[in-house]
Amino acid sequence: MVNQLIKNNVSVYEERLLKSFPSDLAADLKAVISILPLNQNSIKLCDGNIPYIKDLINSESINILLNGENLLIPHRIYFDEPDVYFENQLNRKQKIILNCIYLRHHNGYIRESRLKDLNEANEYWSIPFTIQLLGEYVFEILEVLDKHINNDTLENYCKFIEENPKYWKKTESRMISYWNEYYRYVFPKLKKYKGFELVKRIKTYRYHTV
Repeated sequence: MVNQLIKNNVSVYEERLLKSFPSDLAADLKAVISILPLNQNSIKLCDGNIPYIKDLINSESINILLNGENLLIPHRIYFDEPDVYFENQLNRKQKIILNCIYLRHHNGYIRESRLKDLNEANEYWSIPFTIQLLGEYVFEILEVLDKHINNDTLENYCKFIEENPKYWKKTESRMISYWNEYYRYVFPKLKKYKGFELVKRIKTYRYHTV
């Protein structure tokens, strides 16, 4: 089955990605977009067939504010990762942008790998992508996120929460829902669950700095 996955024009995907980051990152973001295989997807089912996917960027968006600027972050992306050669040509800022984009990938292993590459990043504009992982269900990603939510980044997390209080409440509620659905039998007490520990860490820092 030859590529039947693309319905939207690649230019539409590019436009959507441009709306996911602050406008002052446009030049670096365009450099990143130029190496993305926005027309490629290698997802295969167990029988080896390629499933039909209408859009390689999910139509749903996460609406947030960043320094007063409205951003629309894709809920999920499905296009492949770029060629390593081209990725290595990017500068530090561009690599952070690239890793942030792939934190929205449907494959949890890719999200986990890209998050590990962000452990040294503390840019404020990366927070909308990392904090979203708090409200998702992959426990191994929470363990990696544990290293990212530290003394160097906590101030940015708190700043983001101040700008997006409703989003934060929703994220916290989702964290509890996933614990109840998937991990309650492993962690009978919510306070022992890694997601809860991370939320508490942010809230404690915020309380002591207000």
